[in-house]
Amino acid sequence: MPSKKPRRTQKTILIIANLDTRGSEFKLVKELIESRGHQGLLLDFSMDRKPYFPGDITCEEVARAGGLTIREVRHLYRTNRDQATENQIAGARKFVQRLLEEGKIHGVLGVGGATSAMVATRIMRSLPLGMPKLMASSIASHPRYGNRYVGTKDITMLNTVVDVVELNPILKIQLTNAVGAICGMVELSTGWEPDFDRPVVAVTSFGMAERCVEPAIHYLREKGYIAVPCHAQGQGDRAMDEMIREGLFRGVIDFVPRGIGEELLGGNSPGGNDRLLAASQCGLPQVVAPSGLEMLGVGGRPDLLKRYAQRPRVVIDKLRTLVRTNARECRRMAAIIAERLNEAQAPCAFLVPLKGWSFLNKEGRPFYDPRTDRAFVAELKRRLRPDIPVIEVNAHLNTPQFGKKAVELFHRLFTQWQQNKK
Repeated sequence: MPSKKPRRTQKTILIIANLDTRGSEFKLVKELIESRGHQGLLLDFSMDRKPYFPGDITCEEVARAGGLTIREVRHLYRTNRDQATENQIAGARKFVQRLLEEGKIHGVLGVGGATSAMVATRIMRSLPLGMPKLMASSIASHPRYGNRYVGTKDITMLNTVVDVVELNPILKIQLTNAVGAICGMVELSTGWEPDFDRPVVAVTSFGMAERCVEPAIHYLREKGYIAVPCHAQGQGDRAMDEMIREGLFRGVIDFVPRGIGEELLGGNSPGGNDRLLAASQCGLPQVVAPSGLEMLGVGGRPDLLKRYAQRPRVVIDKLRTLVRTNARECRRMAAIIAERLNEAQAPCAFLVPLKGWSFLNKEGRPFYDPRTDRAFVAELKRRLRPDIPVIEVNAHLNTPQFGKKAVELFHRLFTQWQQNKK
């Protein structure tokens, strides 16, 4: 006998819509969701005209929740569109937060063009990490917009290729795929509240330091921690700092604070102005190392490639070109790091590998420059609080030996911190 298919539990998927410009598209999306045994809940943020049909949450309700009437929103749409849009985003967020608190939504789907993508993803970014979120849009692959839509959140972008305007055979396939994706997410999702039974430690990582980071994760597990690696490519750094402020982590091993230099010098992986500050101000134990501070990402940037034409350079691929930072820049980075670590409310330390900071910064490699590295360390020591140690290790950073040393030091600081809290 054929085995019975497992019965799906009905979930509710919020559909963020602008029903004044699109109708048949959203009818199809809702019907497809319901054909999977789930409920589609239409939230209409329309700003221009009266919608073709009312949403389950109407544009009038969204406008009022934002503080204006729909008549005022429609007037502003023609005279101050940004204000109208911000009102609808604010109103929609209030509805969505209430639905979330009441446990009435399990995933979010946005469909549309540039305005829809901007509004829907702004709403999605207010939702918890792990909650299914998908945006289907012809603008999803735009080189200037994609990053602005997703930011540091786990939003899935589906590029519909064709515009979401009136149904046609190509668009129907894309919308069917979008519905299949969001339904699959909510069906498999068991919730978005992570279950931590041990202290969680954030660990920054990137490819030039993986021989250190991977063993460090193993050593952390041996000592009873849950290690969460955060890719230090700019957005991963920012996401880590946001999660620190949200209370997800109990400590940080920051092998790769490269986002500080990228932010300072305008490189391709800026980490924002919160790097190191989040852990310092939130009172988390942290161990910091210098990997990535000796390089700057300039790939695809003719202005930077020209500016740094005389620097040592490494081409990783068509998108990633790196140049070596100089002593003056490293001293400026040291000043920023010291200023932020000096705000630390918990034990912290800086760990310096004497034989190089990354795969590219070792004897015989293009970025090996011990004199410049020493200039950074001297400036850091000069500026740090006396109670924050700078510990030099006779090893290269990109080695298991250095990873183990960092974990041992972190464990000592973490234990001290716990004892002081008692």
